[in-house]
Amino acid sequence: MILQGKRVPLPPQPVVHRKFEAHAAATPDAVAVRRAGAQMTYAQLDAAANRFAHFLVARGHGRGAKIGVCLDYSAEMLVAILGTLKAGAAYVPFDPAYPAARLRLLLTHVPGLALIVASPATAGMVESAAVEVVDLDQLAGHLAELPATAPGTAVTGDDVCYAVFTSGSTGTPKLTAVRHAGWYNLMHWLQLEYGLHRGSHHLVVSAFGFDLSQRALMTPLFCGATQNLLASRNFDAMMAYRALREDGIRVVHCASSTLYLLVDWETARGGDALTRLDYVLFGGEPLKPERLTGWARRPGNTCTLLHQYGVAECTDVATSYDLAAYRPDVQDVVPVGRPAYNTDIHLLDARMRGVAAGEDGEICISGAGVGAGYLGGTGPENAKFTTVEVDGVPRRLYRTGDRGRIGADGELLVLGRLDAQVKVRGMRIDPTDIERALGRLTGVREAAVVVTYTAAGEAELTAFLVPADGADERLTEHDVRARLLETLPRNMVPARFRHIARIPLSPHGKVDRAALADACAPREDCDDFGARARHLVPGTRPR
Repeated sequence: MILQGKRVPLPPQPVVHRKFEAHAAATPDAVAVRRAGAQMTYAQLDAAANRFAHFLVARGHGRGAKIGVCLDYSAEMLVAILGTLKAGAAYVPFDPAYPAARLRLLLTHVPGLALIVASPATAGMVESAAVEVVDLDQLAGHLAELPATAPGTAVTGDDVCYAVFTSGSTGTPKLTAVRHAGWYNLMHWLQLEYGLHRGSHHLVVSAFGFDLSQRALMTPLFCGATQNLLASRNFDAMMAYRALREDGIRVVHCASSTLYLLVDWETARGGDALTRLDYVLFGGEPLKPERLTGWARRPGNTCTLLHQYGVAECTDVATSYDLAAYRPDVQDVVPVGRPAYNTDIHLLDARMRGVAAGEDGEICISGAGVGAGYLGGTGPENAKFTTVEVDGVPRRLYRTGDRGRIGADGELLVLGRLDAQVKVRGMRIDPTDIERALGRLTGVREAAVVVTYTAAGEAELTAFLVPADGADERLTEHDVRARLLETLPRNMVPARFRHIARIPLSPHGKVDRAALADACAPREDCDDFGARARHLVPGTRPR
C-alpha cells in the first residue's frame, strides 16, 4: 500500500540558504529576527552570516565540515547557522538546555566535528570537546574585517545541511543527517501548500536540539518573514503567550504537549492570541484530541491546526492533516494525513512487501525527504535505510518502526510503535492503545501509560491520569477500570492508576515516560511519585 505525495519540481540546486539570500536582496530592510526588543534586518543578518562563512572557509571548515552550535536562541544563533550553511558545512545543535552529562556524551558522537560556536553563557558546557570553541562576540573585531559578501562556496542539494541527535527507544544517541534537497523540499511544500509569505511571522517555542526546531527556525527566513525568539532557554508559557499577543505572530511549530500548555494558558485567562494565528503545525507524539477540541470549537477561532507526522531521519515532516476534518464520533484515531510534496508513504509487512488496503503495516518513507543516514553509525540502525523496488524501480526508503494503516478516506493513521509493544502476562500490548481509551473517558483530561515492574520483576501497566477541570479528582480506580473494560480486553487494563497534576515533559516537549517509569521503580512505592517528581495532585490517593 502506497500513499503518494504530489510531484512538484525543485530548482536544479535546491539549497536552503539561497532562498534567504534572495529575500535579503529583495527586501534588505525587512526584519529577519527579533528577540527581547532587539532586531536584525535581512541585510544585517546576511552580512553577519557571510562574514562568519568566510571565517570558517579560511579555517578550512568549508564544504562537508561539521560545525557545532551551542547557543541560546538569539540572532547570533542564526548568524552561526546561516554562516555554516553558506560555507558549505553542516551544523549540529548542542542544546544548552540539556544536562551537562548528556552534552558531554553527545560531544563524543560527532565524527569529524570541526569546531563549536558558543557564548560566555554556554562555553563551559562544551569545554570537554576536543575541538576549538569560538565566541562570535569575541571574534567581532576579526569578523568585521572579513567580506560582507557571500563566499561563493559551491553547495548542492545533495550536501548535508544539518545533523541532529535522535535516540529513539534505545537511549543511545544517533546523529542523523539531513540534506539540503530534503530540507528545501519540506519548506517549499509548507510555503506553497499553506500559503506562507513575508507576513507569516514565526515564534520558536521548542528546544534547540529537537528536530522540529530546525524547520521552525528556518521556515520564516525561507519565506521572507520574521523569526521571533524567546529570551528563555526553556519553554515559558507566559512569555510565549505574551509574544503571540504582542509580536504579530502568525505561525507556530511545536510538539503536541507544548500546544496543550498554550491552549490551557489561553483558556484559563480568556485570551484569543492563539485562536487568531494562521497555523499551528504540531505533532511528534500520539495526539490527545480531547485536550484541544473545546478550544478549537470556540466561536471566532480561525487558527488552522495541522497534525503532522514524520521522523528526524526524513527531514522531520512527511504528512499533514487539517484537524478540522477530524470526527471523533466515527474516528478512533486522529489521522496524520497525506504526504508532503515528492514524498511517498509505504505500508509494508515484515518481509518488506506492501500490505493490502485496510491492513496494518510498518510505515516507511521514501522520496526527497529521506536523509543521508546516521553519521558514524556502524550498528544495526543503519539497516533502517534500505531499498525496495516499486514497479521495477529501486526506491531508497527509511523504516520508521511505526505501525500504521491507510484509512477509508485515504489518510494515514499512526497506530503506535512496533517496538513499543510489550509483553505483559504473555500478551503483546501497545500502551498507546490504552492511552487513547483513557483519553475518551469522561473526567480524564490526559493520560500516559508506562510499563513498570513489581518487586518480583514482573511487568505490569501503570496509568497516570490527569483529572479534567472540574472533574472529581477522586475518580476511583474501580470506576476507571470498569469503564475501560467496556472497550478493552482485560489484559489491556492497567494494574495501577495514579492521579497526577500534570504529565512530565522532556526538554523536547514530549511525554517523559522514563521519568514516569522511574517514579514507580520497585525501590520505592509508586505513591512516592509526588515527593520525588512533584507531579501528584495533593490529597489524591488511588482507591
